[in-house]
Amino acid sequence: MAKSLAVLTSGGDAPGMNAAVRAVVRAGINSGFQVYGVFKGYNGLLNHDVKEMGLRSVSDILSRGGTILYTARSKKFVQVEYQKQAADYCRSLGIEGLVVIGGDGSFRGARALTNQGIPCVAIPGTIDNDIACTDYTIGFDTAMNTAVEMIDKIRDTAQSHDRCSVVEVMGRHCGDIALETGIAVGATSIIVPEVEYDLERDVITRIYEQKDTGKKHFIVIVAEGVGGSQEISHYIQHRTGIETRATILGHVQRGGSPTLRDRVMATKMGVAAVDLLAKGIGNRVIASHAGKIVDYDITEALDMPRQFNKDLYDIAMKVSI
Repeated sequence: MAKSLAVLTSGGDAPGMNAAVRAVVRAGINSGFQVYGVFKGYNGLLNHDVKEMGLRSVSDILSRGGTILYTARSKKFVQVEYQKQAADYCRSLGIEGLVVIGGDGSFRGARALTNQGIPCVAIPGTIDNDIACTDYTIGFDTAMNTAVEMIDKIRDTAQSHDRCSVVEVMGRHCGDIALETGIAVGATSIIVPEVEYDLERDVITRIYEQKDTGKKHFIVIVAEGVGGSQEISHYIQHRTGIETRATILGHVQRGGSPTLRDRVMATKMGVAAVDLLAKGIGNRVIASHAGKIVDYDITEALDMPRQFNKDLYDIAMKVSI
């Protein structure tokens, strides 16, 4: 039986996942592997929902958002008995390695499967950019560009009516989308979970200060992890008398054609993952650090504390005046 590897996408979808799948399939075939696609995350291993992939099966997917392999969160896979079942099924197909594209929950599944004898390499694919071991996660750039496009449209109507718009962007535990989007759209205030905030000091006072210099419309960006955008909107209108509207962008940020950056990064990470498995190396996470593709032990990667870019936040506050 020819040596084989497989690829799956797990957890939340992210633009660029398809580019990573394409890179894994083609780099794998180029390295002499038979390559399988696993559908609907780890559930695909438990339900035997697996299909052999060829060079043409990943044609014309670079520009597509989402994931052609579909994705899911598997509640069963946290249990050792199901991890063993998945490993046994991999062995029955001759699968000698698995590439997992997803977030930290997906990484834990990859570590568990490696412990069952199937070497796994994980690729960070999540729009939140909340994986500590890497400077960048696949999907982050596309999500921000989508948010910027939407907020630019919201600004048009805010400007027409001299309104304040409170816009909630995604990021449950991480404020990176809010921070960088806020800078890109010239937000008056940016509220993120990593920085303690006070509505009077960080929003109301800033609105009054800008109003005194002639500004008549305002944008406030709120990260999903902070939430309460409707309440914040009501508070601003009550305190300032400025008509204020809240908009939650939601899952629109997870879709759409991936940007050039996401396509290239996904491709580089996918090829790096195959290169490790071709050497028989598993239990690793592919990461981007200082512009280079590197890899870490999965446990080491999961234990790394995430660092918020406070310097960039301070820059945002200095220019939003």
